[in-house]
Amino acid sequence: MAFDSTQQALRAEMLLEYAEVEIDLCPTPKEITAGCALSIQFPQESLAIVREIVLQESVEIRGIFFRQAAGYEQIGLEEGTG
Repeated sequence: MAFDSTQQALRAEMLLEYAEVEIDLCPTPKEITAGCALSIQFPQESLAIVREIVLQESVEIRGIFFRQAAGYEQIGLEEGTG
């Protein structure tokens, strides 16, 4: 998950940790254009809870991205999109 601001990245980190989602704060991959150098990695099986938290708490994100062999594919924020 990539962000446009460090403030939103740190806010998302706090919310996800509070929800006991296993996350890693890491540098944003160079293939993803974002305004913030921080991104959050999380297991794919946590996608539903991450989406729910981002939407419920109005966390401003650049997007959620899934690593593919050819780079990164953006996943839609709403269930069933992406």
